[in-house]
Amino acid sequence: MIVVTRLNGSRFAVNPDLIERVQENPDTTLVMVGGTTYVVQESLAEVIDLVAGYRALVLATARGLPAFEGQHLSLVPRPGEH
Repeated sequence: MIVVTRLNGSRFAVNPDLIERVQENPDTTLVMVGGTTYVVQESLAEVIDLVAGYRALVLATARGLPAFEGQHLSLVPRPGEH
């Protein structure tokens, strides 16, 4: 989640994976995949930096996890498996 600020000063968290696009004309507007829009105080560049930082954190956290040693899931059975 990234934390952004509404024009009235209240802060809220939004899932960056659900942001479809960000517009700046002149206010910065987050347009979500479901069509909901949020007008925020942060600039377009700041929102991009927040999303990039979030994604970097996700990758860094994933790299720190131990390797998976169980049976791998597959949608299609491997040859010889039923």
